[in-house]
Amino acid sequence: MAEQTIVVTDAPDPRDVEVIGRGLAAYNQEQTGIHDHKPLAVLVKDADGNTLGGISGRSSLGLLFLDLVYLPKTLRGGGIGQRLLAMAEEEGRFRGCRRAVLYTISFQAPDFYKKYGWRVFGEIPCDPPGTSRIFMTKEL
Repeated sequence: MAEQTIVVTDAPDPRDVEVIGRGLAAYNQEQTGIHDHKPLAVLVKDADGNTLGGISGRSSLGLLFLDLVYLPKTLRGGGIGQRLLAMAEEEGRFRGCRRAVLYTISFQAPDFYKKYGWRVFGEIPCDPPGTSRIFMTKEL
């Protein structure tokens, strides 16, 4: 076997990340017989087609993962966030997902998610002191 080099970086090449993702997907399929990994985005766009915010995530092995959720201040509090969340959950159901998972930070939106049926299943303190990452799930 050839010699390997191990590199730590804060700027991975997207092709390197793709190698890891493809390898893991192949392993998961080998173990489960299921190949259902699929990206997801629910986007808010302006009249010119520019993305203002939204949700990005994925579905895999019967789970919907919400990885990133963001709306600018000007779009918060008017029901758009709830619509985005409902649309992501509905797409998850359409894909056969039975559960969904996300994490938020204590200063972000845990109460928002709780309002729509999400429940906490774990919490880990992080910085700054008094802050935590809150892991949440919902039955779809």
